[in-house]
Amino acid sequence: MAKGKVGIVGLGIMGGAFARNLVAAGWRVVGYDIDAARRRAMARAGVEIADDAKTLAREVGTIITSLPKPAALDATVTAIVNARVRPRVIIEASTFAIDDKLRAERALRKAGHVTLDCPVSGTGAQAKVKDLVVYASGDRQAIRRLRPLFAGFVRAVHDLGAFGNGSRMKYVANLLVAINNVASAEAMVLGLKAGLDAQTVFDMVRSGAANSRVFELRAPMMVEDRYDGASMKMSVWQKDMAVIGGFARRLRCPTPMFDATVPVYARAMRSGHGEHDTAAVCAVLEKMAGVKRQKAAPRRARRR
Repeated sequence: MAKGKVGIVGLGIMGGAFARNLVAAGWRVVGYDIDAARRRAMARAGVEIADDAKTLAREVGTIITSLPKPAALDATVTAIVNARVRPRVIIEASTFAIDDKLRAERALRKAGHVTLDCPVSGTGAQAKVKDLVVYASGDRQAIRRLRPLFAGFVRAVHDLGAFGNGSRMKYVANLLVAINNVASAEAMVLGLKAGLDAQTVFDMVRSGAANSRVFELRAPMMVEDRYDGASMKMSVWQKDMAVIGGFARRLRCPTPMFDATVPVYARAMRSGHGEHDTAAVCAVLEKMAGVKRQKAAPRRARRR
């Protein structure tokens, strides 16, 4: 017997992982995505596919949204409002500017619904194995009631209080991710330029004080010199970078290390890495350093 029923709008890298894990945990999942290939893949994974977001809203009382752009959130909110159904709880799990989230919250509240700001910390690879953290904010009773649902696709949920605090915390976390990812690539390239092999750099950093979760997640791709199969696409990450930068500027908070990473990511985009994982900044720094690998790196480093 199913534990309950939940809807998911947006079945990409993150939303698709949410759906698969919830199905495996015994939940009945109804999903929708504008991409037909994603809909077919999720149907094979046991997700019931709705015709559109409006139909999905009529079928389920709790809806998770995991979307790539604010325009997609706006369209989904409009669909839920137009469904004219009794109160729903919407768990907004994307990373957007707070103004975008507040616009959605106001429209949904006017229609009688409850919206929670619940961005997640973690990569697509982590999402597959439920190694995610939710920064929840909004109605505390709703967050408390939904803890069994969250347990089906994340390892921890933190209630940060007022709506919007979840996003604020996500910006802080992603600022560190942006810096640590480029720092990991910089260290890798320094090792390569010095004549060390990539696997040695990975093993030695991981065993010492310089290790980080970001290094453990991204450096294996740097060792392999392969960045396809992205768990965070460079093109999507640019949206997150813009959100963090704009947030810090509005607060007049200096972010010199974050700012130093911006041109590296921009150069990666110009170099054709838009659909690759953000770990591809390593390839950019290798080219800047004049590093030329003699042959493909061994594949002993495991992706998590």
